[in-house]
Amino acid sequence: MSSSNNNNNTQEQQPGLIGAHAEYLKGAAESTIGSVSGSHAWTASGEQNKAHAKASLQQVAEQRDPKRDGFGKVEEIAGRVTGCGGMKEEGSVSARKE
Repeated sequence: MSSSNNNNNTQEQQPGLIGAHAEYLKGAAESTIGSVSGSHAWTASGEQNKAHAKASLQQVAEQRDPKRDGFGKVEEIAGRVTGCGGMKEEGSVSARKE
């Protein structure tokens, strides 16, 4: 019964994790566009999205056990590509269990 609960918790956490990373990437793109174009509105919007995403990622990370809920090497590589240190580290931790 408890393994079923663990699976439900994992399924509930994954969309939050993926969504928060997507929001961060969107914010980084907006911020870059704002910097290149000189648009303060784009830069501010991007920074706001990044800050919200970081808060969401922190909340998900506090509830997530990378050894149980991690995606292994895929997550570690995605963390390197996106520059997300938390994702890289959690992927590394979960890769050790494989």
